[in-house]
Amino acid sequence: MSDTPLSLPADDTTQQGPAVPFADLGLPAPLVSSLARQGMETAFPIQTAAIPDVLAGRDVLGRGKTGSGKTLAFGLPLMALIGDQRAAPKRPLGLIMVPTRELAMQVQDALEPLGRSLGLRFKTVIGQTSMPRQIDALRRGVEILVATPGRLKDLMQQGACDLSDVQVTVLDEADHMADMGFLPDVTDILDQVRPDGQRLLFSATLDKDVDVLVKRYLNDPVTHAIGPVDESVDTMEHHLLLVAPKDKNAITAEIANREGRTILFARTKHGVDRLAKQLTAVGVRAAGLHGGKSQNLRTRTLAEFREGNIGVLVATDVAARGIHVDDVSLVVHIDPPADHKDYMHRAGRTARAGESGVVVTLVLPHQVRSTSAMTRRAGIEAPRHKVFSGDAALAELTGARRPSGVPIEGPIIPERPARPAGRGRSGGKFGPRRSGPRRYRSYDGDGGSAPREAGSYDRAPRENGSYDRNQRGGRPYDRTPREGGPRGGGSYGNSRDRGPRTSGGSEGSYDRGSGNTGSGSYPARDGGSYGSRTGGNRSFAERRDRNPRSTAAGDSGPRKPRHRDQGRPARQG
Repeated sequence: MSDTPLSLPADDTTQQGPAVPFADLGLPAPLVSSLARQGMETAFPIQTAAIPDVLAGRDVLGRGKTGSGKTLAFGLPLMALIGDQRAAPKRPLGLIMVPTRELAMQVQDALEPLGRSLGLRFKTVIGQTSMPRQIDALRRGVEILVATPGRLKDLMQQGACDLSDVQVTVLDEADHMADMGFLPDVTDILDQVRPDGQRLLFSATLDKDVDVLVKRYLNDPVTHAIGPVDESVDTMEHHLLLVAPKDKNAITAEIANREGRTILFARTKHGVDRLAKQLTAVGVRAAGLHGGKSQNLRTRTLAEFREGNIGVLVATDVAARGIHVDDVSLVVHIDPPADHKDYMHRAGRTARAGESGVVVTLVLPHQVRSTSAMTRRAGIEAPRHKVFSGDAALAELTGARRPSGVPIEGPIIPERPARPAGRGRSGGKFGPRRSGPRRYRSYDGDGGSAPREAGSYDRAPRENGSYDRNQRGGRPYDRTPREGGPRGGGSYGNSRDRGPRTSGGSEGSYDRGSGNTGSGSYPARDGGSYGSRTGGNRSFAERRDRNPRSTAAGDSGPRKPRHRDQGRPARQG
C-alpha cells in the first residue's frame, strides 16, 4: 500500500451555487416535512453535493468546514435509504461511528427527531453509560446505531451486536479517529460489516491519516470538498495576544469575565481543572469539560452551557470535536495547539453556519515562533497584539472586564436530583418504615394472629415457672418424656427456665429441668452431673471410662500420645 497522502483533485472541489430546497434532492416527503417544521427548507452546499450521490448508492468521501452541515449531509440520505425497514434483534441496518461521546450524542440529537417521521429507531452506544440498557435496546431492534469504536467493539465481543446486516456505514471525523489511535478498532469493525455495503467518510479535514481507510474500504468513492483545506471562515477573526508569564492568569480571568458565551481551550485535563478553579476563585462562573469526567457530568455541563447558566467552558482538544453550541462568540487558546488541524477544530466552535466570531491565542515569549509557524500552516493571517492586564486594547479585541474577585461558593454544576425511593428501608413498595417499638404477632387457638407488644408471651404458665408449649398456632406440640424419665430427675420445659436441681450433682450445677443456673457447670447425665469446670464429684477414672478416646480397659494411667509416625505407612522415596 502506498504511503502517499490522499489528494483531492481540483475538479472534485464542489462549487457553492444557489441554495437548493431539500424537496429537490430526492428525499422522502415525511423527511422533508420534518425538516420544514424545524425551519430547514434549503440545503447547504455540502448537502446539495453529497445527498444525491449517497441516494444513488455511491461511496462518498466528503470534506466540509466546521459548521457546514456535514451531519445532515450523511444523515438524511442514510435515513432515506433505510426507510421503513425493520431491523432484526441485535442486527442494525445503519452504523455511524464517531470519535467522542459528545459528538455521538450531538449526531443522535440532530437525526433522531427527523427519523421518527420514518419510524426509525436510534441508539447511542458510548462508554461510561449503561451497557445493559444498550444490550436491551439492541435486543429489541435498532435501525441506526450511533457508536464510538471502543464500546461498539465490546458489545460485538459479547455477542450483543452483529453488523452483518449493516447496509450503510458512516465514519464522521475519520481523521480524528486515526489521530486518537482508534484506527485498529475501526478496521476491526469495518471488517465485520457487509462487504457489499455502502461507506461514507466525512470530516473537516481529509489527509494521509485516512488514506488507509479510503483505499481499503471505499469502492470508487465520489469526493466532495467545500473549499480548499486551508480556507478560513470569512466571518472569523484571528488574533495573537503576546502576554507576559506574570500577567497570563489575570488576562485570562478578564477575558473569561466578558459578556457572551466563551470557550477556553487547554492542552491537558489537569490544566482544564486548574483553570476552572482559578476562574471560580475570582468570581467567574466557569466549568471544565474533558474525557476524565463522567459522562453524566459532561452531559450536564454542556446542558448548563447551552442554557446560559454558565458563561465560560474550559475544554480539551478531545472535547472540542463534540461541542456544538450556538452563539459562541469567542474562542480562546490558553495553550496554543501544536498542530494546525487542532487549531482549526478549536476555532470551529465559533462562527458556525454564517455567524461571526473571534479566535484569540495567548502566546508567551517562548511560543511566538512555533505559534506563528502553526498559523501559517493553517493558512491564517493573525495579527499580533502585545497586551497587559487592564489594557484598553485587550477590552476592545475581546470585551475583557475585570472580575469581581469574590469566590463562587458551592458547585458550579448542580447535583443530580435524588432518585425516587425504591425497594429500600427509606421507602419503596410499602412506604417509609414506621418509627416506635417493634411489634410482634402472637397466635391464637384458631390459627389466627393478633399483634402484641415486645417482650410478652402467650404461652400458658405451669409449675416451676416454665411455659407450656403444647399449644402453638392451634396445633398440639408433643413433648413426651423419653423412656427412663427426664435427665437429672427434672421436668422438660423451656430451656430458658431452669429451676433447682432435683437429684445428684454438686452445688453450682444445673440440669435441663431446672430454673437455677450455677456458675460454669453442665447438665447431669444418668442421674449424676459433671460438676463445675473447676472441680466436681467425679473421679478421673470415671470421666476417663466415659471418654471414647480413652486408653484400653484396665489401664489406670493417662492416655499416652501417639508418635506422629506410629501406625502410618512408610514414606515412599
